[in-house]
Amino acid sequence: METNKKVIFSGIQPSGALHLGNYLGALRNWVALQDEYNCVYCVVDEHAITVRQDPAALRRQTLELFAQLVACGIDPEKSILFIQSHVPAHAELAWVLNCYTMFGELSRMTQFKDKSAKHADNVNAGLFTYPSLMAADIMLYQADLVPVGEDQKQHVELTRNIVQRFNGIYGDVFTMPDAYIPKVGARVMSLNQPDSKMSKSIPEGCVYLMDSPDEIMRKFKRAITDSDTERCVRYDRANKPGVATLIDIYAAVTGKSYEQIEEEFAGKGYGAFKPAVGEAVVELLRPLREEATRLLADKAYLEGLYRAGAEKAASIAQRTLRKVHKKVGFLPR
Repeated sequence: METNKKVIFSGIQPSGALHLGNYLGALRNWVALQDEYNCVYCVVDEHAITVRQDPAALRRQTLELFAQLVACGIDPEKSILFIQSHVPAHAELAWVLNCYTMFGELSRMTQFKDKSAKHADNVNAGLFTYPSLMAADIMLYQADLVPVGEDQKQHVELTRNIVQRFNGIYGDVFTMPDAYIPKVGARVMSLNQPDSKMSKSIPEGCVYLMDSPDEIMRKFKRAITDSDTERCVRYDRANKPGVATLIDIYAAVTGKSYEQIEEEFAGKGYGAFKPAVGEAVVELLRPLREEATRLLADKAYLEGLYRAGAEKAASIAQRTLRKVHKKVGFLPR
């Protein structure tokens, strides 16, 4: 990694297919950050098993996600891209950090409360302590910045507390990370429930990166608009949330302003607007889908990429882990 650049770490769970919201809201930013920062990107499969997974599905989803990240523009030559379970230092550091993370801090994590309610039959210890693993992910690479949405800021704050606590005892071991809120990150809402974020839990309103052009067009043609009599393309999130969602997507895909979009479709109505948004999304996702399909057809090449990524990640992670082990008093290996 270049010494004059700050380090960014971000991870994504292989919990299902990537969708348009993931791409416009986060992944497009990940790609843009590669030239300005030393980027470390990770498929966090160890985080995924806090919820019961089908093993074959998890393996398939992990490989598909890795391929899709490359197809979206994460360049393994520019960034370190790897699979979390392939670098044992993540789990090793997480155990040490468990011993420097307070029970009360973990109890206050809102995601633990949310997931405990959703998975009441499986409130396991990993679900409770996974913020320590998340802290290990960040701290292993001495990350300066962590791109997060509002729902993850609490985890970065916890990581900062752990860094401060550990450094306070042992000296300057870890870099203090900051949450990085991307300058541009579209918040993409569901096509059929425009008051909810686009999510695989609402499949009919969710456009996946690997959807066929016909499937994408079908979803946009069936997208919710509104029932007012004027049926004009006008941005009004409060009163026309369905139309606002389509305008948001069209703006994010084309780079046009709301005013330009309203002018473009003045007098044309929803019958012209919905297919236009669909076609713009089809053309945005076409090269990504084709490249991901090509990559997934060459398993040996993909394996070479994720092995090389894990080796690069492990060389940095082991350096941090050796320092930590020495500080806490473990005999050298």
